[in-house]
Amino acid sequence: MLIASVAFALNLSAQTIVFNVQEIKAKDFSQSDIEAAYETCCAEMKPNKGGFAFQQIGKGSDDGMTHRLVWYWEMGEDLWKGTNVEEKAPLWWNQMGNYVEEWGSLSSGRMLSWQPGVFEKNPFGHIWNLKGINESQFKKGHDNFVKEFSSDFEGRVVGFGTYDINRPDGATHWVAVTGKDRMDHLMLTDKISKSSKAKKLLSERGPGEVVKDFEVEILKTKQ
Repeated sequence: MLIASVAFALNLSAQTIVFNVQEIKAKDFSQSDIEAAYETCCAEMKPNKGGFAFQQIGKGSDDGMTHRLVWYWEMGEDLWKGTNVEEKAPLWWNQMGNYVEEWGSLSSGRMLSWQPGVFEKNPFGHIWNLKGINESQFKKGHDNFVKEFSSDFEGRVVGFGTYDINRPDGATHWVAVTGKDRMDHLMLTDKISKSSKAKKLLSERGPGEVVKDFEVEILKTKQ
């Protein structure tokens, strides 16, 4: 998924959040141009009960994809309500055509658990794509684990959700966490791997298979 990705503090208990993730292979040295293109056409557009994120894909990228575009909003709402998206969207996509070498997969899903974080301090995300899990059991175990280790996850985004349309590599769910950098993630993993309490709580999520895992860096967000 996302992490989206994804800078927001919406109350998931009140409403389900849905998302679209579009992978792209950007042309060489075009990253800053893509960010500028968004500002040129869409800076004044305010997402309705959601937001947008632009991410760079790090280790674990498939098929040469370099970046992800993420949109997220409350289910049943219009993300661009109150904005002239019919006028702005063509300008955005036309500009993107100058900077995108190849369009990758587009996936959609839902966020089932979400702890907001501080992206300025923790802009690097680690995402695991999963399959073969019991959703309700996994969610309960995930929430208990995050609650028990709240001090270690303070300031970090920690999320769990689904892939419902165009599941990447057959994955049905995802887990995401952010950190300062790769070393920060490794230090967190090392601490958790040495904790018997953490191992017990993680086992309570039930069986599951990691289809793949990958890194993202959150470059830009818009709410």
